[in-house]
Amino acid sequence: MAGHSKWANIQHRKGRQDEKRGKAWTRVIREIMVAARLGGGDVSANPRLRLAIEKAKAVNLPVETVKRNIDKATGNLEGVNYEEIRYEGYGIGGAAIIVDCMTDNRVRTVAEVRHAFSKYGGNMGSEGSVAFQFKHCGQLVFAPGASEDKVMEVALEAGAEDVIAGDDGSIEVLTPSTAFEAVKNALEAAGLKAEIAEVTMRAENPIELTGEDAQRMQKLLDAIEELDDVQDVYHNAEMAE
Repeated sequence: MAGHSKWANIQHRKGRQDEKRGKAWTRVIREIMVAARLGGGDVSANPRLRLAIEKAKAVNLPVETVKRNIDKATGNLEGVNYEEIRYEGYGIGGAAIIVDCMTDNRVRTVAEVRHAFSKYGGNMGSEGSVAFQFKHCGQLVFAPGASEDKVMEVALEAGAEDVIAGDDGSIEVLTPSTAFEAVKNALEAAGLKAEIAEVTMRAENPIELTGEDAQRMQKLLDAIEELDDVQDVYHNAEMAE
């Protein structure tokens, strides 16, 4: 179950996202509203809403704000109706990019995403053009130093699909999206807390970019991530620091 280390690239991606924390509340609120609208406001019966509330706690979103937006989404209060849209495209060197948005204006959003792609050297693709290069799954990443044997034992027993040891000692646990919460809870109950834990679109065929290509790709990703309606950006580029 050994594999190439993803630690540096994952840390890099998270670091870039952390720099944009000004958008964090807006993104979390939209995720809460969509989760509540689709699955109801009962947290115990809505796994997606539970994960959204965890994200809200991580960025210190007030409890009152969480409740108010659940009420808006479930019809108890008047609010904006957001819809989920996914766009796909290509970046520098043919790197695959998926852009997940939540918007109240589809026309505005597609225009902004297309403009960002074209301005920074990418191309919008059609639906399904790159999604096959990603796997929708749960991902938990442990920093170097965690016990591989213990992580593997607990994770696989709880329903994980794979445990991948990185060359630098980091450990990546992959789960079906439906089993993510159970695996995460089991690991935490065993005293194993992941540095990164999320349901994500994991790239299956990474493309390595260096030098100017890596810089151009980062500019393209930054431009997309800065758009107000963008929730998440996934890509298969591995870029050197």
